[in-house]
Amino acid sequence: MPNADITGLNPMATPAGPALDGGVRFDDRRLMVLGSLAFGIAIPLMTGLYGPYTPGQGMFWLGQLVFIVLAFSIWAGNRWLLFRQREHFDWFNHPLRKLLMLVTANVLYTAPITALGLLAWFSMAELPVDRTALQVVVLANVICVLFVTHAYETMFLIRERESDLMRVERLERARVQSELGALKAQIDPHFLFNGLNTLGHLIGSDAARGREFCDALAEVYRYVLASREQDLVPLADEVAFLRRYHRLLVLRFGEVMQMVVSPDLDSASQTGGLAVVPLALQTLLENAVKHNQIGAETPLQVNLILSGEAIVVHNLRRPRLSSLPGSGLGLANLDERCRLVTGRALQVRDQDGHFEVTVPLVPR
Repeated sequence: MPNADITGLNPMATPAGPALDGGVRFDDRRLMVLGSLAFGIAIPLMTGLYGPYTPGQGMFWLGQLVFIVLAFSIWAGNRWLLFRQREHFDWFNHPLRKLLMLVTANVLYTAPITALGLLAWFSMAELPVDRTALQVVVLANVICVLFVTHAYETMFLIRERESDLMRVERLERARVQSELGALKAQIDPHFLFNGLNTLGHLIGSDAARGREFCDALAEVYRYVLASREQDLVPLADEVAFLRRYHRLLVLRFGEVMQMVVSPDLDSASQTGGLAVVPLALQTLLENAVKHNQIGAETPLQVNLILSGEAIVVHNLRRPRLSSLPGSGLGLANLDERCRLVTGRALQVRDQDGHFEVTVPLVPR
């Protein structure tokens, strides 16, 4: 885990704290002020450093100011040492050295400055040096500093962990978008190639139908272009597009190319609450046409049924005697897009003469 960036930090001038990875700034100004006040007031009262002085005397309040300044100096100095150490040592590469440096620096700074501050107070207040109180306060300050240092380190580790997780999430999102973009880029030429291939077939056999097919293909391809920038589209839009694409297939194969959309799927699409990967249903319809016989004696019927938050696309398997050459996209491309966008893969069942693919839906 990288160390915090604290180059040039002056804890007295800029107490806002260092910037962690990812731009997260650790602002400890309020903590330092409140902590210094708490320690500067509580420890002298509990250890009897005021001697005979009471709140009704000015020396008491002068002493309180001295102890608060001393507490702030201890806090700010140890803070500076902590941040400087973070430039050179971390818990993961040098854990033992890090621990020894922290303890040594804190003790060697806190103990002398505490002792000097108390000796100055005893001299200024004309009080005899209380060696017991001096030892107790030095020990208390060292323990408090170690506790506060531990709290700082814990906060840094938590913040840096959050920063690392955010960085990993951003990288993963970028990777997914890159892969998804590459998959989408494959769809357009694939779809256009199949459409033009069909158009060439119709022009040679029925020019009038070929013309109608050309006009319908332009309308269908408009949806392909509109959806290429989207990861998900409303289910209603996809079903409407599928009906237009089915019309293209009817122009080519006639009424033997059948598609049945269940009433519950139609109803769900109209509510507008579900979304699907664009061109998912068209890909499966195209896949059924590509791999099955279609003729007067072998009509092809593709059924679309709503099943929870998924669509089941089903047809009977009547394999072509000679399949059209494919580009290797089809189900593999669609499965990968579903994984990236919805987090769920396709479910394919191919048995007993039935071929069935379940496409995941997601709430909008």
